Order: sequence, then structure tokens, then C-alpha cells
Amino acid sequence: MQKYVAEFIGTFFLVLTIGCTVIGHDAGPFAPLAIGSALMVMIFAGGHISGGHFNPAVTLGIWLRGKCETKDVAPYMIFQIVGAVLAALVVKFLKGGAAVVPLQPQTVPALLAEFLFTFALVYVVLNVATAKGTSGNSFYGLAIGFTVLVGAFSVGSISGGAFNPAVATGISAMGLSSWANIWIYLIAEFGGAAVAAGAFKVLNPAEREDVRRLHARDQPREQREVA
Repeated sequence: MQKYVAEFIGTFFLVLTIGCTVIGHDAGPFAPLAIGSALMVMIFAGGHISGGHFNPAVTLGIWLRGKCETKDVAPYMIFQIVGAVLAALVVKFLKGGAAVVPLQPQTVPALLAEFLFTFALVYVVLNVATAKGTSGNSFYGLAIGFTVLVGAFSVGSISGGAFNPAVATGISAMGLSSWANIWIYLIAEFGGAAVAAGAFKVLNPAEREDVRRLHARDQPREQREVA
């Protein structure tokens, strides 16, 4: 349960930071820096407990890579979404008087932007936080947070710069994005995560054994004994 709570806390403060800096433009052009920094510090705080996903797309990518057990996938995603929704409610309370204008993205550019930078985010996570070659490094939180910062600066005006289905849910609940557009985020982000996991496995063939071990643990005992 500790790791699920850690996922809730990290996602909550990520989405809270997004809402408080974007609504009312309190952080101005520095909003992406605040958001990337919030993700970075939450990863450093909770990474040793849960892995510091705070993102259902990251959870999917890490599961496909073989570093997240199947039994944890749904609880991680549920706690991440709940954290995002509660953060959205807190933002609406704190920013009750601020005008909120939902983004109206063009479908194809938004799909491509979210796909590309979710791919980049999950690709970075897999390489800095799960690869044997970078095991024990002290920079993984900074690398991941700055990937979100780069994406937000680059395509935030095109798609909103979510790169995270929990964030997409949170900004929809806040009114920063229309619920009618959430499918754009879900398809692009989960698709980007899956492709990033595939790219990681192609570029790191020696680490495929992790996937075999994880799938073996997920099998019933009788099947493992037969295998």
C-alpha cells in the first residue's frame, strides 16, 4: 500500500502545481519550469518507494519493459488518477475566482505532439531509472523532470503539454481542457509509452531477461513448474 500512496502523493502535487501555475498565469512563462521541478522533487521524494511513476503512461511503459509487476499496474493507475482529480478539486477551490479558458487543440497536431513527447518522457524514464547501465545514478529525477519541462515549452501551446493521462484527467476536471478531447491524450500518450518501451527493448537487448522473469512471476505456480 505504501507505494500506491506514494504514487497518489506525487501525482497530486504534480497536478496541483500545473493548476496553480497555469490558471491565472501566476507563474507566467516559468510555468513549465515549476511543473518540471515539481515532478523532479516528487520523483526524488517517492522514487525509492514506488519508482516515482506519477503517470499511467509511464506505468504502462515500465510494465512493458519488465520492471513493474502486473498486479501493480491497475492500482498504480487508479491512485494516480485519484490524486489528479483531488488536486483538480483543490485547484478549483484555491483559484475559484480565476477565469479558465479551455484549450482548443487541433486534433492531428495535438495527437502528434502528445505522442512524441510522451515517447520522449517514457524513453528517458526507462533509460535513467530502470536500465542496468545507469543503475544507482543520482540524476534520474532531474532528467525526467526536465523532459517534461522541454516538452511543455516546446508543444504546450499545441496540445497543452500533458504527456500523462492523469494530468489529462486533471486539466479536464479543472476546465483547462474539454472532456471531449481527452481521447486525444489517452491514445497519444499510451501509444507513445508503448512505442518507447519497444524502442528501449530493441536498443537494450541484454535487458530482455527482466521481462521473462517478470512474466514468469505473474504465471500461476503450476504453469511455472511445467515451464
